[in-house]
Amino acid sequence: MISPTRQISGFLKRCAGTMLVLASPGALYAQGCAMCYQSAAASGPRSIQALKSGILILMLPPVLITAVIAYLAYRKRDKYNETY
Repeated sequence: MISPTRQISGFLKRCAGTMLVLASPGALYAQGCAMCYQSAAASGPRSIQALKSGILILMLPPVLITAVIAYLAYRKRDKYNETY
C-alpha cells in the first residue's frame, strides 16, 4: 500500500504538470490553416468576437464531462482495493 505522503506528492506533481500545460501559450499548440486565418482576419470585430465565443461555448461540454468522469474515478479509486 502506498503511504499517504507519497499519494499527496504524486497528486501535487500531476497538478503542477497540468497547470504548466494550461499556462503555456495557446499559440504553441495552434495548427491553424492559412485559409481559416485569412477568413477570420478579414471579418469584422463583431464576427471575430462571435467566433471566439463560439469556440468557448463548444469547448465547455467536453471539459465538464471530462471533469465529472475524473471526479467520479477519483472518488471511487479505492473501492476495488477494499477487503470484504
